[in-house]
Amino acid sequence: MALRTIYAGAKGEPAWPPLAVFKAMLLAVWYDLSDVRLAEALDDRASFRRFCGFSGTEPTPERTAFVRFRGVLVAQGLDRVLFEIVTAQLKAKSIRVKTGTLVDATIIASASEGDGDAHWVKHQSRRAVHGFKAHVGADADTALVEEVVVTPANVNDGRAGPGALPPDPGDVFADSAYRGPHFCDAVRAKGGTPRIVATAMWGKDEQETLARLEAWNQPIHRIRARIEKIFGTWKRSYGLRRMRWRGIAKAAVQVHLTAIAYNLKRTVNILAERSFITE
Repeated sequence: MALRTIYAGAKGEPAWPPLAVFKAMLLAVWYDLSDVRLAEALDDRASFRRFCGFSGTEPTPERTAFVRFRGVLVAQGLDRVLFEIVTAQLKAKSIRVKTGTLVDATIIASASEGDGDAHWVKHQSRRAVHGFKAHVGADADTALVEEVVVTPANVNDGRAGPGALPPDPGDVFADSAYRGPHFCDAVRAKGGTPRIVATAMWGKDEQETLARLEAWNQPIHRIRARIEKIFGTWKRSYGLRRMRWRGIAKAAVQVHLTAIAYNLKRTVNILAERSFITE
């Protein structure tokens, strides 16, 4: 497994088991905990110890262990590797015939306005935000996140969107920010079909044209709205309203860990629903 290459111990000290530290960082996402609060919870809560594989009498990692672990993830690019491995395993468990992909992006405020990797962006009537943007591709049926790309917040959705496309995406549902040829050509190149919200249509009769526009957009809006629930869970429940650390590499680590934690919980729910239906 990819974690075998990790040695995150302080100089001269034995390292904590990398799988245990990885599990602990998932707990930090699920419970929206800082490094300090995570270390305290691991030391105090029996359920956290059991999940990570620590006995009731063993010592548990301190804050610095999580800092070193993240540093290794960044240095070796393992956050994306772990996301891909875990997501592939979860997709195999909740396998269905793929019919489509949801693509969208969400802005996440930076840890500090002094973060040189982040950028200011203003969206319509909302106040300007200094931060990053997570571009996400998710399965239209299961709502499992399949691809993630993290950029500065000012990067155009349509330009970064191709990076969020999984292989063989099927029908790709996205809002009007993705209507340009750069994204649509990328969808077709992967064997998919763009289903992009239209802002206008040509026609001689105004009412008939507006009706056609509504008929095209309404089913796209209904399906692509599912990705907003993913972003809502990330920000409301998993603390991704703001980045915890500075720099785009660590921002990507936080988003990948959040996506892994979300996919794990989502798969549990899918399997539970399936079991309930078959009983």
